[in-house]
Amino acid sequence: MKNNLFESKLKVANIGMESFADSLAENSVETVRVDFTPPICGDSSQWSSVYKKISSINKANKIASDRILQAQPFLIGMGKAGDLVPGMKKNLILHAGPPVSWDKMCGPMRGGVMAALMYEGMAKNPQEAEKLAASGKIKFEPCHDHSCVGPMAGIISYSMPVFIVKNKKFGNRAYATMNEGLGKVLRYGAYSPDVIERLKWMENVLYPVLKRAISYLGEIDLKSMTAQALHMGDEVHNRNRGGTSLLYRTLAPAVIKTSSQEEAASALEFINKNDHFYLNLSMAMSKASLDPAAGIKNSSLVYIMARNGTEFGIKVSSLGNKWFTGPAPVPDALFFAGYGKKDANPDIGDSAITETNGLGGFAIAAAPAIVQFVGGSAKDSVKYTEKMYSITCAQNNIYRIPALDFKGTPTGIDLIKAAKTGIMPFIDTGVAHKEPGIGQVGAGVVAAPKEPFIAAFEAFVKSI
Repeated sequence: MKNNLFESKLKVANIGMESFADSLAENSVETVRVDFTPPICGDSSQWSSVYKKISSINKANKIASDRILQAQPFLIGMGKAGDLVPGMKKNLILHAGPPVSWDKMCGPMRGGVMAALMYEGMAKNPQEAEKLAASGKIKFEPCHDHSCVGPMAGIISYSMPVFIVKNKKFGNRAYATMNEGLGKVLRYGAYSPDVIERLKWMENVLYPVLKRAISYLGEIDLKSMTAQALHMGDEVHNRNRGGTSLLYRTLAPAVIKTSSQEEAASALEFINKNDHFYLNLSMAMSKASLDPAAGIKNSSLVYIMARNGTEFGIKVSSLGNKWFTGPAPVPDALFFAGYGKKDANPDIGDSAITETNGLGGFAIAAAPAIVQFVGGSAKDSVKYTEKMYSITCAQNNIYRIPALDFKGTPTGIDLIKAAKTGIMPFIDTGVAHKEPGIGQVGAGVVAAPKEPFIAAFEAFVKSI
């Protein structure tokens, strides 16, 4: 039989390097580009083990993702960390990300610890605070291991006021401090006298005002508020203007009714000037929504992502309370005047819990202004979100994106899909200076490192 291959018009499917397809296109060869990357880990026997169990894994992931979708997170009150946070002690400081010792802490986290020790009256100045922190008398543990979340350095100490968020569907609670604002603040590692003074004002004035207002209201539906914020241009991680505005409108009448004119005015003015005030609530809401997805046999769902400025860590539903870690990357960012990537600390904070919950970078198509941090376009924001559907278990039933015809956000990160595709979770984030005491120097975007997912995949295969 005559072979007509060389007499026929070529039609090529290109799998792999884009440059091959580019060369063919330049020569007018019809080419279909296939977006393919090999698995980032696992040999044939490991993947065979996964595929043999895929039915039970999918069922387990359906249970886990359904629990996330069924969550009913409500803000129900406020109190002091020492009175509310499980396991909290006076000599314990909670921090963002996976476990880290003082000698391994990055600059901004050290700065945040020093600020907390001065705030608590345990040190009079930065020198005393640094010495005490290194003495072994102060214990350090992750916020996540105490039902808490904290942005950037994530520092929570005994006397700090915290919001109480209850998941009414499953009964669990999550806690987060109030947001200080941008720039030179504790969570970015600043510890100057004005930082401590602001924290004390928040404890002595803002906290009582908000506690009374929330008590007067009874509860605030954070899930519905977040869904509305997405329709106002937020993704509730790096942009919270809509969420903060909605919260302000909800709180303002109750604040006025339950506080003096002077207290009410100062509290409302602070919130009004702080577009990120809603961030800490979106994090606690996400934490409360995700925790019930833990502990499901055979589930490969990632229910925690967090960074301590040194390492990036994840936890997987079926793998207990174990952290899987890898080096934290430095974000691609738009820096404040006078700063650059050389000044940036590696990615830090518990705020990636929003992405884990289908918000933040996963919902960036709802907030195209965010991609301007790295010179992107509105089309880029849509591409970022669409890519995340490749590594998630579900589409959110409440959080919807107008630009995608109100499609639900990609929700429930699947460890197996991430390992198979090599696509890592996309996160938008703030950037702290690598040295303690300076504070925020920019904002940008970053992809989760592969190392934690590789380590978790290896452990998951052994567990099934």
